[in-house]
Amino acid sequence: MFDFLWLLFALPTFGALIVLVTGRWLSQKVVGWTASAAVLGAFAVAFLSFLALLGLPAEERSITITYWQWITIGDFEIPAAVLYDPLSAMMALTVTGVGALIHIYAIGYMDHEPRYQRFFFYLNFFILAMLILVMSNNFLVTFVGWEGVGLASYLLIGFWFERRDDQYGWYADAGKKAFLVNRVGDAAYLVAMFIIWTSVGSLTYDVVTHEAATLPTTTLIFITLLLLFAVSGKSAQFPLYVWLPEAMAGPTPVSALIHAATMVTAGVYLIARTGHMWELAGPVSQIVGWVGILTAFFAATLALVQYDLKKILAYSTISQLGYMVAAAGVGAPGAAIFILVAHAFFKALLFLGAGSVMHATDGVIDVRRLGGLRHKMPQTYLAFLIGAMSLAGIPLLSGFWAKDAVLAGIAADGAFAIYIIGVVTALLTAIYSFRAVFLTFNGEPRDQHVYDHAHENKMIMLAPMWILAFF
Repeated sequence: MFDFLWLLFALPTFGALIVLVTGRWLSQKVVGWTASAAVLGAFAVAFLSFLALLGLPAEERSITITYWQWITIGDFEIPAAVLYDPLSAMMALTVTGVGALIHIYAIGYMDHEPRYQRFFFYLNFFILAMLILVMSNNFLVTFVGWEGVGLASYLLIGFWFERRDDQYGWYADAGKKAFLVNRVGDAAYLVAMFIIWTSVGSLTYDVVTHEAATLPTTTLIFITLLLLFAVSGKSAQFPLYVWLPEAMAGPTPVSALIHAATMVTAGVYLIARTGHMWELAGPVSQIVGWVGILTAFFAATLALVQYDLKKILAYSTISQLGYMVAAAGVGAPGAAIFILVAHAFFKALLFLGAGSVMHATDGVIDVRRLGGLRHKMPQTYLAFLIGAMSLAGIPLLSGFWAKDAVLAGIAADGAFAIYIIGVVTALLTAIYSFRAVFLTFNGEPRDQHVYDHAHENKMIMLAPMWILAFF
């Protein structure tokens, strides 16, 4: 099955090219389903490869496949190669699985959009870039995917570039803000790569991990601090979190794709992939833990006072990413990836639920104008409630087990101050989660006109939400 891993990249590429070249002559449904089928095919490849990986003995579950030598300049050699192990397998499943559901949802959500073809081309391109990021066996090809998702997010966040409102200003500016803030972190990634190459003579993860113990502690501290800055940009940690709330200007499927399962988790993936370097870097792991948990607490307090439903979820995303970064920093990468996957399901569900509300109310997203919608939108209400319960950490839902694993990992590391802040943040999470549910769906309608025109959405939007609710 591993001989077919190249299809993970070929299918989204093929789907994007079909949509780009022939989309203008195809109907909207054909365009939407073509793009969705490409990602569904990639998910099938990821799932079968995952099963094949499970069939191997634990010590053999790391496979490198080199397709060609991409760069050869003297001693500097960079292969176009895949590293397939439990970490990349889980990331590929999450990216393609949740990505496919969001593609299908978007077929219904974007049905009145004149630039339908362009939107699905961007979505397929985003999935391709994310797969390059998580499947590469070296820092440089990962950086190609890292920049690719940055470009795709700029195009998707600013998709309605001609629009302007009092909250976001020009939507095009929101896309530019995301692009530029991320470039700051990406510059740090580049410098870290230069130092790694100079110190080790390779950018391949396996070689760098093996040689890390031979590097001076000062060098490791410098490399990991630069990578932490890169992580802060992509995974919206303090101080580079400022782009993510503005990114809500993009269409809601974009918010679900970028801010739930994919782009914002790239930084967490990078820490998990290079975990041995962080362990050897002395105090840096504690710095990472503090950056993560303080970002989690700070963003949770901001989520408490938002009235834009998508911005509540945006600050919630920053907060949950803080948990992931904190767990990865204190040496609990398994817990970090666990909450990453759980978050992909419940946060994608919450964003799609918010999009369902917007679609049913002609774009109203201010919770002060909503209320009582559970009577008009019972399925959306129930699915959104399940997502909110998981986010809040209600026992027996995935969010509970994931957050419990993170806090247990922090406690096992002896970081009790970080643990206490994590517990308090979990309480704040429960408060803002149910505040969003109650203000939107419970109580009496606060804007009768909005309430009268609200309606439940069609099954093509509800079905992906229920699949996410199940997970």
